[in-house]
Amino acid sequence: MLTKTAVSDEQVVALLAPLGVVRRVAPLSGGLFASVLRADLADGRTVVVKVTGADTSRLLRYEHGVLGTEAAVDRIAHAAGLPVPQVLHLDTTRAHVDGDALVTTFLHGDLWSTLELDEATAAGARRSLGGLMARLHRLARDGDGDRFGYPAPEARLTAATWPDAIAGMVRAALDDAARWGVDLPAGRLVAAVERHHDLLATVTTPRLVHADLWPGNLLLDPVDRTVVGALDAERALWGDPLFELVGADQLGAGAVDADLLAGYREAGGDLGVGDGTPGSGDPDAWRRLRLYRAYFACLLIVEIVPRGYSGDWVAGHVRTARANLQRMLDELDA
Repeated sequence: MLTKTAVSDEQVVALLAPLGVVRRVAPLSGGLFASVLRADLADGRTVVVKVTGADTSRLLRYEHGVLGTEAAVDRIAHAAGLPVPQVLHLDTTRAHVDGDALVTTFLHGDLWSTLELDEATAAGARRSLGGLMARLHRLARDGDGDRFGYPAPEARLTAATWPDAIAGMVRAALDDAARWGVDLPAGRLVAAVERHHDLLATVTTPRLVHADLWPGNLLLDPVDRTVVGALDAERALWGDPLFELVGADQLGAGAVDADLLAGYREAGGDLGVGDGTPGSGDPDAWRRLRLYRAYFACLLIVEIVPRGYSGDWVAGHVRTARANLQRMLDELDA
């Protein structure tokens, strides 16, 4: 089972010494393999400390180096004025904790996943999220060399073109499946990616994709319930903005939320999927989305084993992910 690194108050004090004197440390709910704490400093600031463990033996390939990815993405997005934490310190020396540590500012707001919103308010929040996505996707990667895919060097999942990046990501997911004894329709998935190479190649500019903008990573304003914070950019990648829809609705297989798309368009963007109903918009956009949904379903199916998930929800979760994978492959074949 994947376990989080234990972090003591004394270790936090040592880690934060370059930033100031620590008055109080408290745990925060965090990700699946990171320890997350809140620290109040003597100068009145509150910071967040995230620590990922040194043991990477139970990570999926794309998860290697995610803390460095989160730091890099937050720096880029914060500089562009997006509502993400500001990076204050990244420590990979492991001198104070048994792992890598990221220190950021503390963002205020109500965690969306903990709220019960009426439909009108929820629709407004989704429209706000669409606007945030459109602003994020204006950020393009500059420079030469490998540009698409997961940016962490440890993952080794970048490529000079989007189809090559997707092919590498799929191969890595299938390798993870074989490693953990998880049965997947590898042949059909690889064939679908190869068959749609030219379609994927129409994506020529690597855009910043958060890839995890679900309510558990979003903060809403306490009054107007618009998105005021986006957290946990550790799974971000450079690629097709359409991929964002998968991370925001990870078990989705049908329509895309119309309010989210409306907010995206209002902010000047267009994802090509029309009003979100399958069959509307650009058929090529829907085919790309189906490929991304199939890939993501593989990740959801495989991660169950190395993470040692348990509970009544697991069987239903896997059934849904496998049904989505089958549906996407069938629709791509059709």
